[in-house]
Amino acid sequence: MWSEGQDLASWVDRWADHQPDAPAIEFEGSATSFSALSQRVSSVADWLNARNINVGDRVAWLGPNRPLAIELLLGCSRLGAIFLPLNSRLLVSEHQWIIDNADPKIVVADPMFSDHARKSAGELPIHIIDDETLLSADAVAPRPGKAEHPVLLAYTSGTTGKPKGALLTQSALMANALNSAHAHDLTPKDRFLTFLPLFHVGGLNIQTLPALMGGAAVLLHRAFDPGEWLRDVERWQPTWSLFVPSTLNAVSEHPRFEDTDLSSLRGLMAGSSTIPEATTRPFFERGIPVGQVYGATETAPTAIVLRADQALNHPGSCGKPSTLCEIRIVDDDGANVGAGISGELWVRGPNILQEYWGNYEATAESITDGWFHTGDIGHADADGWIYIDDRKKDVVISGGENIYPAELENVLAESDIFLEATVVGRPDQRWGEVPIVVGVAAADVPPDDQAVLELFAGRLASFKHPKRVIWVDQLPRNVMGKVLKHEVRDLIAGESNEE
Repeated sequence: MWSEGQDLASWVDRWADHQPDAPAIEFEGSATSFSALSQRVSSVADWLNARNINVGDRVAWLGPNRPLAIELLLGCSRLGAIFLPLNSRLLVSEHQWIIDNADPKIVVADPMFSDHARKSAGELPIHIIDDETLLSADAVAPRPGKAEHPVLLAYTSGTTGKPKGALLTQSALMANALNSAHAHDLTPKDRFLTFLPLFHVGGLNIQTLPALMGGAAVLLHRAFDPGEWLRDVERWQPTWSLFVPSTLNAVSEHPRFEDTDLSSLRGLMAGSSTIPEATTRPFFERGIPVGQVYGATETAPTAIVLRADQALNHPGSCGKPSTLCEIRIVDDDGANVGAGISGELWVRGPNILQEYWGNYEATAESITDGWFHTGDIGHADADGWIYIDDRKKDVVISGGENIYPAELENVLAESDIFLEATVVGRPDQRWGEVPIVVGVAAADVPPDDQAVLELFAGRLASFKHPKRVIWVDQLPRNVMGKVLKHEVRDLIAGESNEE
């Protein structure tokens, strides 16, 4: 499939040999050919080597979408080092925890995050690099990176309230790229418009990195803007782009949507959560099929694929196992269930994580004989099409971001406002879901929504903050005293969605 001695950057190097002048990345009016990208990655690797980055060392990156993020990942792959992208939406305190846990050797940051990076990194070396800086070093770096080396450490919020670092090898990202190539029928003639954040495996690995490894071009947006996306579809004529439900809605509701020429698009892909049919309908009506990718940070993420050419005939399905993946749907005892019966989805393939960073217990709990437990509940029909029914771990997916209730509940537990409280997701037309606090007021404490919402200021990133507080007389629990979150969601289902 690939050479054991091959690193990720070698894929770009080979395309630089075959099509040196072909476009690789365009960003804010500046185009980079595959030859220039290969040279740039070499310079980044040399620069990292000059700062004593060796096999296994972590290199943290904090910033918006920029070609440098991709170059750092590929530079790390040449050295056998590990790229640590930091979610730029998190607070300093959240970054401090991740940096303490991952222990990177250096932190590289965009100038707009310079103060934030310095506050987060403590005594670590900080390098603030703007768009114009050419990284260089006097000596040419060795190339010890191999397919079996870990290359990406991506943190995902944990069910206990603390993030977990999913460690992915170079071979896992290569396998993911092959899964993606089949999902898109990818060729060097394709053009991918990327706006989802590269600090998530979705924005980085569903289309962007596979495109470059397959010789295709990428137009990179610094951040999402529906008007800019529509303008660049006409100007640059991409063949593919990747969405989450909230961004699909933002584009279809934009005043220019009906008049924009979308004819270059072979299709769109969507992921991060279940995709409502109403969200994709405006695109199908314009002749643009919308497929789906199901997966997780731990699966790199492409595990189940609904190809765009299959999407119209299988509404509600997330597809079938991707090329290199196997899927099981199991009961609570780990036994396979039959067609039409719901169970937890398990994934096996060369794209799953090697381990949770420094967390043997979480790794052992999440992987059984090579099968990763997704925590999602789904079923397959008689023809093998897979449908997601629920999320076992209660994660709230809002605008493409994972929000774990435990993290919010830890904040609530420190307050004397509640006798008991929990956090659940509620459907939201704009964001897909939003977190809601449901609680019982403590004795002699009058319900105060604002006081509850203010608990999160400065503690958690704003996108994690609950959007409403609902007061109840008691929370439903099972005989063991555990809060039954599905009943909590049913309890608030009739509540007004007005904020």
